[in-house]
Amino acid sequence: MSLVTLTIDGRQVQVPPGTTILAAAKQAGVKIPTLCYLEELNVIGACRLCLVQVEGARALVAACVTRAAEGMVVHTNTPAVRHARRLNLELIMSNHPQECLTCLRNTSCELQQLAAELGVGEIRLQGEMSPYEVDDSSPSIIRDPRKCVLCRRCVAVCEKVQGVSAIAVQERGFDTVVAPAFLAPLGEVNCVNCGQCSLVCPTAAIHERDETDKVWAALADPEKHVVVQTAPAVRVSIGEMFGLEPGSIVTGKLVAALRRLGFDKVFDTDFSADLTIVEEGNELIHRLQNGGRLPLITSCSPGWIKFIEHFYPNLLPNLSTCKSPQQMFGALAKTYYAQKEGIDPARIFVVSIMPCTAKKYEAGRPEMNASGYRDVDVVLTTRELGRMLKQAGIDFDSLPEEDYDAPLGISTGAGVIFGATGGVMEAALRTAYELVTGATLVSLDFVEVRGLEGVKEASVNLAGTELKVAVAHGLGNARKILDAVVNREREYHFIEIMCCPGGCIGGGGQPAPVDNEIRARRIAAIYQVDRQMPLRKSHENPAVQALYREFLGEPLGHKSHELLHTHYTPRERF
Repeated sequence: MSLVTLTIDGRQVQVPPGTTILAAAKQAGVKIPTLCYLEELNVIGACRLCLVQVEGARALVAACVTRAAEGMVVHTNTPAVRHARRLNLELIMSNHPQECLTCLRNTSCELQQLAAELGVGEIRLQGEMSPYEVDDSSPSIIRDPRKCVLCRRCVAVCEKVQGVSAIAVQERGFDTVVAPAFLAPLGEVNCVNCGQCSLVCPTAAIHERDETDKVWAALADPEKHVVVQTAPAVRVSIGEMFGLEPGSIVTGKLVAALRRLGFDKVFDTDFSADLTIVEEGNELIHRLQNGGRLPLITSCSPGWIKFIEHFYPNLLPNLSTCKSPQQMFGALAKTYYAQKEGIDPARIFVVSIMPCTAKKYEAGRPEMNASGYRDVDVVLTTRELGRMLKQAGIDFDSLPEEDYDAPLGISTGAGVIFGATGGVMEAALRTAYELVTGATLVSLDFVEVRGLEGVKEASVNLAGTELKVAVAHGLGNARKILDAVVNREREYHFIEIMCCPGGCIGGGGQPAPVDNEIRARRIAAIYQVDRQMPLRKSHENPAVQALYREFLGEPLGHKSHELLHTHYTPRERF
């Protein structure tokens, strides 16, 4: 393939045909400012901050949508370019609330950073403010159109990555707004609460519902016994809130930090992930041996669950009836743990630290109260926990390594890998293979289901039965698998679907920004933790084994179904 040669700021650059000026400049070590651009999505050049001068062109052009051409000469730092960029930024800021000191994104706002980089030291232009009010109808996501810069990143990720299209550009002219159709409240449409929109929003126009005040209040209440569970993906991402590199493994520091906040017990969602595998693995075997509905599809990703309820309700019987690990934990905390410790379950307050905004929605579902109480009282995202730790003045990086509390803090490597796409499948295969064959696996690594490829397929021999499996992450990829199943183009026995790109490590509540390089580093850390665990198979977790002996009886038994399983609800698509 012949390369295109162009000149950027006096330097010759060679790039493949179709490369944008923005990408070519990056290759040349030249940074061009952007506000609407997302590397992994097609963009429309909405913000006009990446303007450059191309010799021979009649006007400045947007670098993010202009393709490099042979012999092109580009200037990125002329007086005209600097003036145009600053003026466009000032126009964007002219109707933006001046609330930086109190804004949730203060110090992490891209608009704020660009103002500093482009030397905008005063607000010269004062425009009319947005007429739209804050939309707080969703249990997971808050929309604040006043702070929207109309970059359309959220629209692109909702439509092109997730295939949901819950939001779009509405109205025209100054009344243009990003909102659901007919300006309906977000909580009343087919939004799946995944929060990918909040992850790419450059300002605080879309953000998670902050519930830290509820947790502070519970921690200060002497009548409450406050316990916390941490999701697998949080241990490889919370460090980013304190300047550590993506993929830094900070499990012990995380536990220490939570104790210093005042939690009575610090537990691990990996424990209930192991439990999920035991239940779900037995459910798969039962369906295989008794002619049950196949393929069995995993049910631990709440954004995915709401997606299938809206878009593929006819496939609901294919879902595993298992609750997610978060909800299994909550049910057990207010039954098994309460009984074991002699604590009135009415006093137990369960907090989850999750990489996921959809977990907030899941915790409030009416089905999630099998214990007689709401199973999980409050869900905090990784970002919310980071803010709490900063409020408490905790120097995260200097904390010692501490261990989770028993018994709900004992886990295996199989529980850890739930945080990465393919991890649930791999954990399930480790257990299902040994339960069916009675043989010990020679290698625990099912590498065929790992990685950031959108759809992965594999087959495993279970005592003479070829088990066909598939993995998808991101709801756009889920559509591909589900359509193939519906149209009988593919035959699977077991499917893992994770709502967010990369799985939970790329959840909507994780530190931003996130791209595939960051996702890959977090995933690598997840598997490093797995390799370092003394136990790597869920059914070998001694705390899970004790749970069945002392309380549940057997997998898929009456008590298990009562506490650990649930049902789903068909929902209207529009």
